[in-house]
Parts: sequence; C-alpha cells; structure tokens
Amino acid sequence: MTPQERAEFAADIAAALLAKQPPVEVLSDDEVRALRVWIKRQEQSIAFRQNVIDKTTGALIKMAVTVLFGAVAAWFMTHIYKP
Repeated sequence: MTPQERAEFAADIAAALLAKQPPVEVLSDDEVRALRVWIKRQEQSIAFRQNVIDKTTGALIKMAVTVLFGAVAAWFMTHIYKP
C-alpha cells in the first residue's frame, strides 16, 4: 500500500466514523442548572456518609478502649487488689 493509498484509506475510515456518530444534543440552561444541583446534592450526600462513617468508627474505637479498660480493672480488682 502506497502512502497515498494509506492516506485515502485513513480519510475514508475517518469519514465513515464521523457519519456513523449520532448527533450531539445540547442541554438547555434549565437542564444544566438541574444537573449541577443534582451533582451538588450527590457530593453533599457523599460527604455526609463519610462523616457518619468517621464518627461511628471513632465511637466504636472509644467504646472498645472503655470496655477493655473496664475488663482490665475488673480483673485487677478480683485478682490482685485485696483490701
């Protein structure tokens, strides 16, 4: 295949691909505004969920430390400390 034939072949393929593509629909201003509001609400929802997860994880860790301290204190009071 000569360079001229290769260029014609590439141009034919590009033309066929462009002809095959569906027309691009442009959103109206109201649709763009609604889409931005929806994206903002999704971002807020994700941030809220992340915050809830962080707070819950912190509370679970604090509870585990408290329970562990209570268990150690109970064991200490029953086995080592004799008034």
